[in-house]
Amino acid sequence: MTRLLRPLGLAVLVAAFLSQPALLRAEGDRTGEFDYFVLALSWSPSWCALEGDERQSEQCDPRRDLGFTLHGLWPQHEDGWPSFCRTTARDPSRNETAAMADIMGTGGLAWYQWKKHGRCSGLAASAYFDTARRAYDAVVMPDVFERLHREVRLPASVVEEAFLEANPGLSANGITVICEAGRIQEVRLCLTKELRPRDCGADVLRDCRLQDAMMPAVR
Repeated sequence: MTRLLRPLGLAVLVAAFLSQPALLRAEGDRTGEFDYFVLALSWSPSWCALEGDERQSEQCDPRRDLGFTLHGLWPQHEDGWPSFCRTTARDPSRNETAAMADIMGTGGLAWYQWKKHGRCSGLAASAYFDTARRAYDAVVMPDVFERLHREVRLPASVVEEAFLEANPGLSANGITVICEAGRIQEVRLCLTKELRPRDCGADVLRDCRLQDAMMPAVR
């Protein structure tokens, strides 16, 4: 009897231990308590090739002709970030999330970004989406990528340099390029709460070092 109980008791303890981080994280992340924003811009053709096509996402419809889209506006600590915060703010309506699809690809992504990041901003859903749109609209997308009609391979640093040239207010420490599966995945910009460019924290700056990163064509 004792030998049967011991493994069962251990399994219960392990399950309880594994459940603790999520509970502690939910309790520790307070809405409105953060230091700056990270504006994440996704290269839509890469996301479609890696995930979206298989999901048959409307974002990947060639008629959308999407290049850099808004992945999200993320509240950030100087070290680490909050997520899934508790808030008394009302969740956005379906119409509010659908209205973000023009720059985010889908209303579903807008809903998820609110749930994971927007609730931590201390803003109402409408104000959060308005802030995200203003941040996105303030970035000048390098024209060479918006007109990219064939796949290219290039150093990831070239993408960063193109953004720096198109946006003189940015600094090299305020932007980072992310790769996934050998492809350009995202460009992330660090902004103050007032949406002014600023340097990123050390945990955000993790530039892709690939010299031959694939950048699929705009569809």
